[in-house]
Amino acid sequence: MEREPAVGVRRAVALLLALGGEEALGRPGLGVQRLAELTGSDISRVSRTLDVLSDSRLVDRDPATRAYRLGWRFFALAARAGSQQLRSEGARFVRRLADEFGERAFLSVLAGREVLTVISESSTHTLQAAGWVGRSHPYLYCTSAGRALLFGHDEEELEALFADVEFDPPGQKGPTSFAEFVSRLARERRRGWSYVDEEFEPGLVGVAAPVHDFDGRVVAALNLSAPKFRAAKALASAGPRLVQVAGELSHELGCGSQDSSRGFG
Repeated sequence: MEREPAVGVRRAVALLLALGGEEALGRPGLGVQRLAELTGSDISRVSRTLDVLSDSRLVDRDPATRAYRLGWRFFALAARAGSQQLRSEGARFVRRLADEFGERAFLSVLAGREVLTVISESSTHTLQAAGWVGRSHPYLYCTSAGRALLFGHDEEELEALFADVEFDPPGQKGPTSFAEFVSRLARERRRGWSYVDEEFEPGLVGVAAPVHDFDGRVVAALNLSAPKFRAAKALASAGPRLVQVAGELSHELGCGSQDSSRGFG
């Protein structure tokens, strides 16, 4: 027979899962009776468990409707766990991309108004893109990772982000105005990946796709970068593959919109 503490933990987990389930998404909260029905537990026990979860701020109760919903502390813990998981899980996906394409692969995040590389794996080539781990740069508008990281931004957010930015790309093919940048970003957002050809650096090409967290937000970008003379054709056609791999990583982070059946193939 299962001990009461274990039963209590299982009940608490079941309640949290119910409050994060499909039915709860379409409502401002769920009442005790409905939660008891969903979890198959006694109403009084559900009520006591919700009191404990509420004291811990893992769930919140609407004072008017008395319905429960997941609390902000729960989301804060989930975001912190997601950040740690992004680094640990991301390394495996970056390595796979580097092995598959034979070019340097990266995992980057948005740090204020800069692109910060957190993971990089090299290829076997002597001539390859720089590693950049721990380094950041401000060229969001003319790098594949930078633009992929902005897929979740609307135009108002983009205007605020680039309010005082001078569009002077280091590569000869980068956008030279906000309007040109927004046009490229919109086109790339529709197809799901970003590709740059000598926008960030002469002779360099790159491709990237966004990674989403449990809440569907863009939290990182997976990208490949390589010398144009060797990899232009391969990287120009690599977008769908980057989207697939980024989708796999997003699924690991809890993003429910990703198809878990898609593998690396």
